[in-house]
Amino acid sequence: MPRAAVVGGSLAGLLAANLLHRAGWAVTVHERTAGPLAGRGAGIVTHPALFEALRLAGVPEAAPVGVPVAGRITYAADGSVVGTWPLPQVLTSWSRLHRLLLEALPPHLVRAGSAAAGVSQDAAGITLHLADGADERADMVVGADGLRSSLRTAHLPAAAPEYVGYLAWRGVVPEARLSPAARAALMPFFAFCLPPGEQMLGYPVAGAADEVEPGLRRFNFVWYRPADPEALARLQTDAAGAHHADGIPPPRIRPEVLAEARDAARRTLSPAFAELVDATEPLFFQPIQDLAVPRMAFGRCCILGDAAFVVRPHPGMGVTKAAEDAVALARALAGHPGDVPGALRSFEAERLPVGRALVEHARRLGAYMQAHRRTPEERAAAERFRTPAAVMRETAVAPTALATPV
Repeated sequence: MPRAAVVGGSLAGLLAANLLHRAGWAVTVHERTAGPLAGRGAGIVTHPALFEALRLAGVPEAAPVGVPVAGRITYAADGSVVGTWPLPQVLTSWSRLHRLLLEALPPHLVRAGSAAAGVSQDAAGITLHLADGADERADMVVGADGLRSSLRTAHLPAAAPEYVGYLAWRGVVPEARLSPAARAALMPFFAFCLPPGEQMLGYPVAGAADEVEPGLRRFNFVWYRPADPEALARLQTDAAGAHHADGIPPPRIRPEVLAEARDAARRTLSPAFAELVDATEPLFFQPIQDLAVPRMAFGRCCILGDAAFVVRPHPGMGVTKAAEDAVALARALAGHPGDVPGALRSFEAERLPVGRALVEHARRLGAYMQAHRRTPEERAAAERFRTPAAVMRETAVAPTALATPV
């Protein structure tokens, strides 16, 4: 039985582990966080490829994944409707998918609090070196350790995510905390609001205990706002003067920064979205970054998901991309029995162009938030993604599934 060590126990790592386990590999998942990961992240947009990957990974098809919506709506700042588009989708949460994937994998295969320190390999296999001094011998190591992947850094030290000049305020609010007017405006839809130079969007997701019944759900939002590097540095400095370059924990965000954001929401967003921001605890922000790597395969080691390509959130394809990476990896290994390096070269050849194209697509969708830094010609090109029709048509939609709004 071939052996695989998977570095990273989030969604990408569990997808890869489940698929490899079902393909006959002996799998171990190493997650550096010692405690439970449930509760990280917020909303996730699903796509057909994600549902297919979940099926192949052993998630029961009868398991409720998320909350369905029938279409999209865009509000002006005064709350009036400026556009609609019928697009059925299912919206879910990170915690729900993580729980389903954990339940599909034998629990003894996941080792919490186990951090990778590096790899070494030879013609016969590869050794994963762990931070506690232990070694694990395997036929393959899969790096699914996310944005700040240690395995990517080891093989591609010059490749690192780059801040792109704007950030996303995020949060999730229980439906029961919203007024009847805000519930009616938001809960049935994938909703948008487009202040000048900004973008707000949100959609319903399951409740904290995976409830999908009306009244028990939550509403997840992402509010994109420009912030130059100096402004970002101020936002990421806590009350004690400490700067958190890799992202400030929500409890450390200064009260005046939160007050500024809530005041801006009341001034620029539709009443329902402003109420949403005001009701959010915790309200936090995420610097938007992207990255495209030149390689994904390194002998008997590969990287996938956010460890390889960091895509801005606009396409809503981050988890689906990781799922497609995992499916492609399992398929390549099945097509090259006994030849792990050859399989990983085949996997890389298939997924590199897809990752690059998705990063470029996300950059185009986010260009409006960077228009203040561009030439007049670039600003004009970015403006095409500013209209309600274009935003509803292309945001969180797989690039091959684009349609025309009505």
